[in-house]
Amino acid sequence: MGSSLEAYINAPLPIGPELRLLFSRTAPLAIFDIGACEGEDSVRYARMFPRSTVYAIEPIPSNIAKLQTTLATYGVRNVRILPFAAAESRGHARMFVSAGQPPDRETSESWNYGNKSSSLLEPGRHLEIHPWVSFDEEIEVETRTLEDVCREYRVPRVDFIHMDVQGAELKVLDGLGERIREVRAIWLEVEAVPLYVGQPLKDEVANYLASHGFILSRDTVDEVSGDQLWVREEVARSGVKRRLSSIGRRLTWYSDPLARRGS
Repeated sequence: MGSSLEAYINAPLPIGPELRLLFSRTAPLAIFDIGACEGEDSVRYARMFPRSTVYAIEPIPSNIAKLQTTLATYGVRNVRILPFAAAESRGHARMFVSAGQPPDRETSESWNYGNKSSSLLEPGRHLEIHPWVSFDEEIEVETRTLEDVCREYRVPRVDFIHMDVQGAELKVLDGLGERIREVRAIWLEVEAVPLYVGQPLKDEVANYLASHGFILSRDTVDEVSGDQLWVREEVARSGVKRRLSSIGRRLTWYSDPLARRGS
């Protein structure tokens, strides 16, 4: 994350080269930005794929207000705000709301450092590893499954998912039901240590995604956390593997998803 909203939005997407190979710029994609926060990534995807519809899922009212401001500021019209949390079932849940300011960073009116760790899960080692982040507020939020969302909003196919849900990754994916088979790529944050109580760690996430037909394309997870790009195997077999290798990324097939990692 950069030190200002504008700098972050205008920076190149870390998986921009892969996305350009996976998807046509003019395709009418359905993109889900789950845990959209202030909408910074929603704007980036909406700009990159101007004919897409970006579904920005964000349950926290204060973040939704900022998300609306971000979309208005950047004149983005192909983003739909969905004011609830994605989960494994429809209903309501407790959300642990984060706040805080890192001591080594100057306060910025255009960038909120502390609001990006909120979770449906209770904080665990997060309090130890990132002690400047506090979780002093708990709110009740509505939850819906992505399967329900696709039906209610008449989403023809889920093409790409960007997910930053702080430990709730498998809750979100379980909520896709059979529609997980149509997803072509997923870019998500993954933890190597339990920042939240009961969260799945990277090996469990890897097993889950591999068992649902995805292969690992990029892995930036360090000793604490990072991001991973998973691509549906059939998409890679259609020729993307060769082209991704040409830009220095390797898609590796393996029978044991924990045996090897892409980088």
